[in-house]
This record gives sequence, structure tokens and C-alpha cells, in this order.
Amino acid sequence: MSKRIFAFVMILALAISAFTGCAEKAEETKGESPEAVKESDDKFKVGFIFVGPIGDGGWTFSHNDGRVYLEEKLGVETIYKESVPEGPEVEKVMRDMIDQGAKVIFATSFGYMDYVEKVSKEYPDVKFLHCSGYKTTENMANYFGRMYEPRYLSGIVAGMKTESNQVGYVAAFEIPEVIRGINAFTLGVRSVNPEAKVVVRWTHTWYDPAKEKEAAKSLLDEGVDVIAQHQDTAGPQQAAEEAGAFAIGYNTDSFDKAPKAYMTAPVWNWGPYYVEQVKAAMEGNWESHSYWGGIKDEIVEIGPLSENAPEGVAEKIEEAKNKILSGELNIFAGPIKDQDGNIAVEEGKALTDGEMLSIDWFVEGVEGKIEK
Repeated sequence: MSKRIFAFVMILALAISAFTGCAEKAEETKGESPEAVKESDDKFKVGFIFVGPIGDGGWTFSHNDGRVYLEEKLGVETIYKESVPEGPEVEKVMRDMIDQGAKVIFATSFGYMDYVEKVSKEYPDVKFLHCSGYKTTENMANYFGRMYEPRYLSGIVAGMKTESNQVGYVAAFEIPEVIRGINAFTLGVRSVNPEAKVVVRWTHTWYDPAKEKEAAKSLLDEGVDVIAQHQDTAGPQQAAEEAGAFAIGYNTDSFDKAPKAYMTAPVWNWGPYYVEQVKAAMEGNWESHSYWGGIKDEIVEIGPLSENAPEGVAEKIEEAKNKILSGELNIFAGPIKDQDGNIAVEEGKALTDGEMLSIDWFVEGVEGKIEK
């Protein structure tokens, strides 16, 4: 090839490349004025990392509701990634969000904790908030709600409803968050029905509708007549409905998923917390912290009772709730026995936050094992 022909080919290639780049840029901004594009670039961006799909009707659905609420209240731009495994992949997701301009990132599952800690140290100007963990750095906070409070209240519903005195509980993993919820639920059950037992079945998954439903079916086959859960789908509730039994949901009001079985659920309300934290970051006064709000903070609540709930339970719940709010009722105050009948919390004492956050034993009335 002569030098002249080679030069011509190179010029032609450069021209095509330039034209293609312009066309792609035009496609990216198609339908938006230069002012609109600039406004989008200037918006404060917030990232959300979800462990399941936003349509799960449960845990991720509730966090996504909080994300939408944040957009509506502050006018910020949010970006999110669904179904991110609890492993090293989350690091790439965080870095991608930072490359897109995210100034605050919410990582919404326990298994992300160590990866969030690592990445937070690499990006000191970004604020990281990790849900349900316990680690912090100068620019990483952790947050959660005292879900054990509405868990206890929902246990009252189950305890008054069961006729077999056997309540099933479909549970995800043997971690303190789940164990604490089972214990609080059982204490609620036995506060109104001391003879009742709570039978636990582990699934070792957060989001697996089929597996969760099968776990509930196995419990129903063994004679339980109420199903509760710490899972992210309505599978256990649907199994209860198909068996003519009753159910306590989790995360959100899922009455429409099993209307003949659903009685109530402990539910989340993340929106106000998200607004508070992002507003602080925007104003430059955000500080690292460990947040654990309860019913009084409105981050957790017991959902509305359906017509399937037992007669008279509304009054019992209101009474217990008022005692929680006044401080008269401490759910983990002694005397409390463990499932072997030994005193685990003495009378006049109560579990500290640290002890609740690391709890690894079941209370009396729970049937199930914790694999440590």
C-alpha cells in the first residue's frame, strides 16, 4: 500500500469515528435540551444497592419505597441495582455508582458489610450507609430498626389465633437479626398463650419464593396452623392460604398476596430516615453513626389487622404497644429462659443493645436448632 493510499484510509477512518461519536452523543441526549442535561448532571445523586428484585413485595420492595419517597421529598436523582449478591461483586457496583456521581450510597443487606467498609476507606468524600450491620468508618454509618418490637406484637396475634398451639416460622439465616426476631415473636406468642410453641424451619435464602413456600408446607404438614416468616416473599403466606391456615407476613402489608390467610405483618418505613440522612449530606453536616430506631421513631410498625385476625387482638396489641412506647414493657427484660429451660436473663435485668445485636440462642418455646 502506498503512503498516499494509507493516509487516505486513515483520514477516512478518523472521519467515520468522529461521526459515530457525535451520533452516539446525540442519541444519549435525544429529547433533552442542553439545559435539561446540565440539570441532570448537577443533581445530587444517591445510590441504592438491593439484594433482591424491587418487585419482591418484601424487603427490597420496602427499601425501594423509601428510595421513591426520597426522590419525591428532596428532588434528588437516585440510581439503583437490584439482585446484587452478598459478595465481592458489590464492590464493583459501588464503584460504578461513584463513577456515575453518587455522593451517598445505601447498601441494604447484611452481607454487604465488609465490602462497604473496604470501599468507604477508598472514597472518603462519599457517604456510605449499611443496613443491618454493625461496622462504621469516618464516612460509613450503619442503620436498622428495632423490628423486634412489632415482631412481639405480631406474636400476640399468632398466639391468640392458633388452635393447635403450634406456630410455624420460616426463617432465612442463623444470624442475630433473624434469631432476635424469632425470640421476640415467641415471647409475644407466649405472653397470651403460654402453652404455644414456635417451630422454626431454615431456608438459607433471603429470596426464593418456591423454597420458602415449600418450607411453610412442611411445617403445615406437621400440624402448625399459623405461619410466620423472616423471608422476602409471600410464599409462606400463600402456602398457609392453600392449606386453610393463617399467616403473619413481613416487611410490607401483603394482604393482597394471601387475603384468606394474612392477618398482619411487622413492616418497615425507611423513607423518613433516607430523607434525613441525604439532607444532612447535602447540607454538609452528615456524621457517621449507628442508628437503631423503634416504633416511637416510626421506622418500624405493625401493619393493619385484617378480618382474619382473632377477635379482641386489637386491644391487646394497643395495650402492649403503649407499654413499649412508655418504656414499661422491655421485650427482652428478665426473667427469660432459654429453650433448654435455663435462666438466660435474670429478673431485674435486660439484654443490652450489644447483647441483642449478637444474640445466638433461642428463648423457651422455640423448637429449632441454631447451627453455629
